Amino acid sequence: MISVPEIFSAYVFDHAKMKKWLKKKDYNQFIATVEQGKPLSKELASAIADGMKNWAISMGATHYTHWFQPMTGITAEKHDSFICPTDDGKVIMKFSGKELIKSEGDASSFPNGGLRSTFEARGYTVWDPTSFAFIKDGALCIPTAFCTFSGQVLDKKTPLLRSTKAVSMQAKRLLNVLGKQTKEVIVTVGAEQEYFLIDKKNYLQRKDLMFTGRTLFGSNPAKGQEMADHYYGNIRPRVLAFMEELDRELWKFGILAKTRHNEVAPAQHELAPIYSTVNVAADQNQLTMEIMKKIAEKHDLICLLNEKPFKDVNGSGKHDNWSMSTDSGENLFEPGKNPKENLQFLLFLISVITAVDRHQDLLRLSVASASNDHRLGASEAPPAIVSMYIGEELEGILENLSSGKTYDEKVASDLDTASGIKTAFKKDNTDRNRTSPFAFTGNKFEFRMLGSECNISCPTTMINVAVAEALDEICSKLEKATDLNSEILNIIKEYYCKHKRIIFNGNGYGEEWKALAKERGLLNLENTPSALVRYNDKKNVELLEKYGVLNGEEIDARMEILLENYCKTINIEARTMLEMTKREIIPACITSINELAETIRLKKKLDLSRETESKILERTSALLDEAYTAELKLEEVSKKVKTESDIVKKAKDYHDQVLSAMNDLRKPVDELEKLVAKKYWPFPAYSDILYSV
Repeated sequence: MISVPEIFSAYVFDHAKMKKWLKKKDYNQFIATVEQGKPLSKELASAIADGMKNWAISMGATHYTHWFQPMTGITAEKHDSFICPTDDGKVIMKFSGKELIKSEGDASSFPNGGLRSTFEARGYTVWDPTSFAFIKDGALCIPTAFCTFSGQVLDKKTPLLRSTKAVSMQAKRLLNVLGKQTKEVIVTVGAEQEYFLIDKKNYLQRKDLMFTGRTLFGSNPAKGQEMADHYYGNIRPRVLAFMEELDRELWKFGILAKTRHNEVAPAQHELAPIYSTVNVAADQNQLTMEIMKKIAEKHDLICLLNEKPFKDVNGSGKHDNWSMSTDSGENLFEPGKNPKENLQFLLFLISVITAVDRHQDLLRLSVASASNDHRLGASEAPPAIVSMYIGEELEGILENLSSGKTYDEKVASDLDTASGIKTAFKKDNTDRNRTSPFAFTGNKFEFRMLGSECNISCPTTMINVAVAEALDEICSKLEKATDLNSEILNIIKEYYCKHKRIIFNGNGYGEEWKALAKERGLLNLENTPSALVRYNDKKNVELLEKYGVLNGEEIDARMEILLENYCKTINIEARTMLEMTKREIIPACITSINELAETIRLKKKLDLSRETESKILERTSALLDEAYTAELKLEEVSKKVKTESDIVKKAKDYHDQVLSAMNDLRKPVDELEKLVAKKYWPFPAYSDILYSV
C-alpha cells in the first residue's frame, strides 16, 4: 500500500528539497531573484548547483543534463557525469554554477530552418529556474531553453516563456486600471492526454506502426466503437496495472495525475492532470508522454500517441485547458454568481474572444501536423475551422449589453434524477459543446484542436500572445477614459459586435456549419500546408515581434521546419507503404492466389464445382492488379515530389499528390485483406490489435 503524499515529488528538486539542501539565505535569495526576474549571481548559482548535486547524488544520480525542447517535437538531453579527476588519480563529484546555468550543444544538428549552417555548430541551453529540476534515468535533468550562438530561438519553450510574460504584464495592467493591485498574474494549463495501448507483439509485426505511429493499411473490424461500450467502461486488468504504475511514477515527478478512464475507441484511454503553472505544465506533459511509453513497454504494451493510428476509429487529442489567475488565487475567468455585473470578468472574456477571432490562423497552425490532419473534423474532434463556444448564458449577456437590452437571466433548476432523492446541486445554465475547438468551460478555456503528440508550448504561446494584444489594446482605451464604467461597457459592446462571428454554440460537425463559417468570413484551413504558410503573414509577424516572442527570421525558420517535417512525415509514410506492399502484401496475395488456382485445378480434375473459388480468384487477382498499379503510381509520384526545391510547393504536392496516391493504394489493399486467408495475411488486422489487451 503506497502513501501518495510520501512519494509525491520524490524525484523533484522542489521547494521542500531546496530548503533542506540549500542554506536558508541562499534559498531566500534564489526565490527573490526568480520572482524579480533578475539574473543569478555567480556565487548564488554555485551554491544552488552544489545543493542540487548533493541531493541528486543522494538519489543515486551520477550524471546531469540540460533537458530541453528542440523543434523535433520531443525532448533532448546530453548527459555529463559529475566526476572530476584529482591529482592523486581519483575523482570527486563536482557540479558548478556555470554548468547549472549554461551548457553547449550542437545547434546545426537540430531542426533550425536555415538559422544555422553545418559549420556553425555552437548553440546554448540556458537554465529555466522557474521549472524544477528532477531525477530521471540516473541523471539530474535541468529544464532549459535552447538558442543559437547568435541568440536566435531554436526551441519551443523560449517563445512560451516570452508570451507568458507578455500576457501576464497586460493582465496586471488591466487589473491596475480596474483598481486592483497584484504582484503577478499566472497563466495556468492542464493538458488532458489521450492515447492508445496495444500489445507489443502486434506492434512489432507492423512496419507502419513502427515507422510512422499509425496504420497505413487496415480494414474495419466487425465491431468498432458503435456500441459506445468502451467509453468509461470497466478498465481491464492489464490496462489498470499500467495505469496504476503510471500514476505512481508521475506522482514521483510531481505531476498531478488526477483522472484516468477508457475513451471512446477500443484500446483508447485518457489521463488528465490538475492544472499547473504554464511552463511547468508544458515540461510535465512532455515528461508524461515519455513516461507513458516507458511504463507501457514494461507491461509488454505499446503506447501510441499518434493522432490517428487507426482509420475510421476515433483519433487521440489533447485538451489545453488555459486560464489566468492572480498570485492571491483569484481566477480571472471566474464569472461569479452574477456574470452580467462582473465587468472585470467580461473584459477578460471579451479579450479572449477578440484574440481568437483575430488570430484564427495562428491557433490553427499551432496544432497543424500530418497526423492531426486525419483527425480534425472527422466527427470525433473539432473541425479545422476555429470557433468559440461560450454558452447561451454568456452569449445572451453579451448580446443584450451590446444592444442595450436587459438580460433575462436564467435561473438554474434542481436536477431531477427521478430517484425520489432531492439533489443537493443545480443544473448548469448551459450545456457543454464537445465539437467546439475553443470552448469556455466554467472558469477556463479548453482548446481542443491539439493532437495527442502535440507539444502544448506552441498553441499556448499563440493563445498567450493573442490575448496579450487584445488586453494591451483594451488597457490603452481604458487608461484614457474619464468615465471608467461607461468606457468598459462601450468596449464590451464594440469588441463583441466586431468579433462575435467567432462564437458558435451549435454542432461543429455539421456540414451547414462550414457554409455558415464561410458566410461569416472565418478561415477553413483544412490541411497543414494551407495553415503553415500563414505563419509569416504580415499581421502575425507584427504581433509576435511586438511582444518579443519571435522575430521575423525565427518565424520564417519555424515555418520552414514545420513544412519540412510535414514533407518528411508523408515521405516516410509513402516509403513504408511501398515496402509493405512490395515485400509483404503482394507476395502474400500471390501465395493465396496460387492456392486458389491449385484448388481450382484439382476440383476441375475431379469434375467438381469451382464457381466459388473462381469468383474469389478473379476478385483477388483484379484487386492485386489494382494495388500493383497504384503502388507503381505512388512510387513515381513520391520520387517526383521529393525533388521539388520550393518547400511551400513541395508540402502542397505531398498533400495533393502523394497523399492522394497513398489513398489510392490503400483502397484495394484493404479490400484484399477481407479476401485473403488470415494465415497468409502478413500482419495483424484491426480486430487483432484493438481487442488483444
